Amino acid sequence: MKRLLQYIRTFSQSRICVIGDLTADIYIYGKPYRLSREAPVVVIRYDGEYLVPGGAANTVNNLLDLGAHVYPIGILGNDKPGTQLFCLLGAKCRYMDGVMLDPNYMTIMKTRILAGDDNTTKQQVLRVDRDHTQPISSDLQHHIVSYIEQIQNDVDAFIVSDYGYGLFTKRILACLKKVSRNKLLIVDSRYHMREFKGATIVTPNLAEAEYVTGITISDTQSLNRAGERLLKIVKSQAVLITMGNKGMTLFEHDKKPLHIPVVGNDTISDVTGAGDTVVALMALALSAGATFSEAARLANYAASIVVMKPGTATLTPEELIQAITADLKG
Repeated sequence: MKRLLQYIRTFSQSRICVIGDLTADIYIYGKPYRLSREAPVVVIRYDGEYLVPGGAANTVNNLLDLGAHVYPIGILGNDKPGTQLFCLLGAKCRYMDGVMLDPNYMTIMKTRILAGDDNTTKQQVLRVDRDHTQPISSDLQHHIVSYIEQIQNDVDAFIVSDYGYGLFTKRILACLKKVSRNKLLIVDSRYHMREFKGATIVTPNLAEAEYVTGITISDTQSLNRAGERLLKIVKSQAVLITMGNKGMTLFEHDKKPLHIPVVGNDTISDVTGAGDTVVALMALALSAGATFSEAARLANYAASIVVMKPGTATLTPEELIQAITADLKG
């Protein structure tokens, strides 16, 4: 535990590149007050809305709030949510040259509508997604590849945050594979994990692990089979399968699976973005010299903090230290 605290103190020295699908998470909230006369639905009186970084941008935001130097790479539309998200990240991040505002690209948006009375926690009642479905242009690919090559000697690790919106073309994958031979590569890929063979570690949730392996995970035995198969499929050094309020399990070659139970209360408030927090902590800890098991334990503590916060959330080093210290005291 004391080693974990030491790693946290080095986070401000870490230099991490995050490449992935930057999304704008929009929260619209209000109070339900009657039934509609037009349809059998509840009418919500609008109280307000706000935009926060989502997807890969949430990973970037987590790293920034933990004190790291971050090099984000991704594409945003030159539209209102895109420019707003760019400004939000740019207010905290010094290295924004890898984020492109493209007039031909529509910013990926996830709009969540939350409702509740004044004295209760507002609950999500509906989510509306606006996805970008057009292929990435050759000019944008060239810019991304050039930027990766430019910064590769300046960063300690690369995080892949792949939500399946088409950013990771063959050209970009080939570039990442080349530069990751001498760098840490932490991969969170929803649908294309097989494309990142040779990664340092992959961090699927249960559904993603089932999708890649074809194994239905229903107990410890099937979980272990899926983890071992993932190691062979992806040819990574390690696999970390996250399981919500059941914790996470780490798989390494020639080692027994390590199950890490959830810390504290297993009553989760909101899992939105928790996977982004996990990859951020894995990159920071491994860059600091932590073992896979130490990094996974740090990630587990961090996840236990953000899932108790509403919406897409981050945490600070102080919160992480407090959680570990409290656990040490029993």
